[in-house]
Amino acid sequence: MSRQQPMTPEQVKAKLRLQGKTISRWAEENGYGRAAVYRTLNGVDKATFGRSHEIAVKLGLKPATTLDA
Repeated sequence: MSRQQPMTPEQVKAKLRLQGKTISRWAEENGYGRAAVYRTLNGVDKATFGRSHEIAVKLGLKPATTLDA
Protein backbone atom coordinates (compact mmCIF):
# COMPACT_ATOMS: atom_id res chain seq x y z
CA MET A 1 0.00 0.00 0.00
CA SER A 2 1.51 3.34 -1.00
CA ARG A 3 1.02 6.52 0.97
CA GLN A 4 0.11 9.60 -0.97
CA GLN A 5 2.13 12.75 -0.38
CA PRO A 6 0.21 15.59 1.28
CA MET A 7 -0.85 18.37 -1.06
CA THR A 8 -0.12 22.05 -0.67
CA PRO A 9 -3.03 24.44 -0.14
CA GLU A 10 -2.52 25.65 -3.72
CA GLN A 11 -2.80 22.08 -5.00
CA VAL A 12 -5.98 21.50 -3.01
CA LYS A 13 -7.51 24.71 -4.41
CA ALA A 14 -6.51 23.71 -7.96
CA LYS A 15 -8.00 20.24 -7.49
CA LEU A 16 -11.30 21.73 -6.32
CA ARG A 17 -11.31 24.14 -9.28
CA LEU A 18 -10.79 21.20 -11.68
CA GLN A 19 -13.75 19.47 -10.04
CA GLY A 20 -15.82 22.63 -10.49
CA LYS A 21 -16.30 22.83 -6.74
CA THR A 22 -15.99 25.84 -4.46
CA ILE A 23 -14.44 25.62 -1.03
CA SER A 24 -17.83 26.56 0.44
CA ARG A 25 -19.50 23.70 -1.42
CA TRP A 26 -16.80 21.23 -0.29
CA ALA A 27 -17.30 22.41 3.31
CA GLU A 28 -21.06 21.93 3.09
CA GLU A 29 -20.77 18.49 1.47
CA ASN A 30 -18.39 17.34 4.20
CA GLY A 31 -20.28 18.81 7.15
CA TYR A 32 -17.85 21.60 8.06
CA GLY A 33 -18.31 25.31 8.43
CA ARG A 34 -17.00 27.38 5.54
CA ALA A 35 -14.87 29.55 7.84
CA ALA A 36 -13.24 26.51 9.50
CA VAL A 37 -12.23 25.11 6.11
CA TYR A 38 -10.81 28.45 4.96
CA ARG A 39 -8.87 28.83 8.25
CA THR A 40 -7.39 25.36 7.85
CA LEU A 41 -6.62 25.79 4.15
CA ASN A 42 -4.97 29.16 4.68
CA GLY A 43 -2.89 28.04 7.67
CA VAL A 44 -4.65 30.14 10.30
CA ASP A 45 -5.59 26.96 12.17
CA LYS A 46 -2.51 24.75 12.51
CA ALA A 47 -4.51 21.51 12.18
CA THR A 48 -2.50 19.74 14.85
CA PHE A 49 -5.55 18.05 16.37
CA GLY A 50 -9.33 18.20 16.52
CA ARG A 51 -11.66 19.40 13.81
CA SER A 52 -9.05 21.39 11.90
CA HIS A 53 -6.83 18.30 11.73
CA GLU A 54 -9.79 16.29 10.47
CA ILE A 55 -10.43 18.91 7.78
CA ALA A 56 -6.75 18.94 6.76
CA VAL A 57 -6.73 15.16 6.39
CA LYS A 58 -9.93 15.15 4.31
CA LEU A 59 -8.60 17.91 2.07
CA GLY A 60 -5.33 16.02 1.60
CA LEU A 61 -3.16 18.60 3.36
CA LYS A 62 -2.01 16.07 5.96
CA PRO A 63 -1.70 12.29 5.88
CA ALA A 64 -4.20 10.25 7.85
CA THR A 65 -2.58 8.96 11.01
CA THR A 66 -3.28 5.76 12.85
CA LEU A 67 -2.36 5.08 16.42
CA ASP A 68 -1.49 1.63 17.67
CA ALA A 69 -3.42 0.73 20.81
